Amino acid sequence: MLMIDRKQARQFILRKQGLLGSHRFIGKDGAYQYIRQAGCIQYDPVDVCGKNPELTLQSRAKGFTREMLSDLLYKDRLLVDYADKELSIFPAEDWPYFSGYREQSRAQGEQFPGLAELEEQAIAYIWDHGPVSSDTLPIEGEIFWHSSMHWSGNWHKKSQAARSVLEQLYTDGTLVIHHKNGSRKFYDLAQRHLDPEILEAPNPCANDEALLCWRVLRRIGAAGLLWNRNSSAFLGIPLNAERRSRVFSELEEAGRIKSVRVEGISSIFCYRTEDDALMQAVLAGEADRKPRLEFLAPLDPMLWDKAMIAALWGFSYSWEIYTPAVKRKYGYYTLPVLWGEDFIGRIEAVADRKNAVLQVKHFWPEPGVRQTKKLHAAISGALKRLARFNGCHQVEGWE
Repeated sequence: MLMIDRKQARQFILRKQGLLGSHRFIGKDGAYQYIRQAGCIQYDPVDVCGKNPELTLQSRAKGFTREMLSDLLYKDRLLVDYADKELSIFPAEDWPYFSGYREQSRAQGEQFPGLAELEEQAIAYIWDHGPVSSDTLPIEGEIFWHSSMHWSGNWHKKSQAARSVLEQLYTDGTLVIHHKNGSRKFYDLAQRHLDPEILEAPNPCANDEALLCWRVLRRIGAAGLLWNRNSSAFLGIPLNAERRSRVFSELEEAGRIKSVRVEGISSIFCYRTEDDALMQAVLAGEADRKPRLEFLAPLDPMLWDKAMIAALWGFSYSWEIYTPAVKRKYGYYTLPVLWGEDFIGRIEAVADRKNAVLQVKHFWPEPGVRQTKKLHAAISGALKRLARFNGCHQVEGWE
C-alpha cells in the first residue's frame, strides 16, 4: 500500500480542490466543471458576504461572479437544486440517480389526507400561469404535512398549504426551482426546464448497492482524500460502519479507488483511481504549488470532514452561526483563511451592499503565524476580490 506523509496528503487535496497552484477553474465554465468534480456543493441561504455555494466557487474559479451560478442553475439548466448532502446544488445530468428518492417522496406524500387534490390544483395553476412562490399560489389554509426532504415519519404537523404542496411537488420531482428572489423560491414544472432525456432516464444504478457505491465514490471525489471512518462527508447517505467498509472494499476491488496510508495516522485513506496521475505528480514533486490566499466557505467540500482536516493540518474549524453569541469563540460567520498549503487563520467580513462597503470585523491568526507584510498584502488582495464579488467598492476595518 502506498505511504505518503502529511505534507503530500495536504498537497494532493489542495491541488485536487483547485486551491493550490495556478487556477485550474476559470469563470462560469470553470465553476460548472468544479461542481461536476465535486458532485455537489451545499446550499445555505445565509448571505453575510456571499452564500455558501457562491463562496465555494469564488475561492476556486477565477473571475467567478454570483450571476454565473444563477445562470448555470436557472438559464442554462446545467445545474439543479435538490437534496443530496442536505440541500445541495449538483449537475442536472445526475438527476436520474435520485429517482428512488423521488419515488419515496411520492409514496410518503400519499399519506397526507387532501394533499393529492391540492397538488392537482397547483399543477393546473402553474401550467396556466407560470412560476409561483408560496405567496402567489392561490391555495389557502393549512394542512397536516411534513417535508419528506427531512422526513421523520411524524406527519402530524400543521403547515401552510401553499408552501407544503409546492415543497412536496418539488421533492417529488414534478417541480423545479425556476428562480430565487433572495431566499424566496419560485417553482415551475420540471418538464419545461429539464431535457426529457434527463427527466425520463432510468436510474443508471441497477440496485441500491450500486447506488450506494456511486454516492460514496462521488463524495471521495469531492474531498480528494477520505478515510474509512464515520464522517460528515457522507451526510445524506445511509451508511453504518459495516456498510461503509463493504462499499470501500467493493470500490477498491472494482479498481475505482486506491488506498493510501498517511504517516502518523492509523486510518486508511482512499482516493479515486482517476486521480492517480495527480498523486504521482505530488510524490514526484511535480505538482503546481504556486501559493494563493483564499477564504473558504463554511460548508466548503474541503471542510466536510473536519476531523480529517484537524488530523492533516492541525486546524480545528467550527461554524458558529448557530452557537449562542456568548459562547462563540470567534464570530457569527467566519471564513477559514488558506494561504498556500496552510490554514493561517479565520476572518469575519460583512458585505454592506447598500453602501458598497466590505467591513472586516476581525481576523484571528492561527498560533505561530507571523503577520508579515507579505501576509498582510495577500489578505488585502483577497479582501479586495471579495469586496468586488459582493459589489463593494471599498474595504473597511483592514489596514
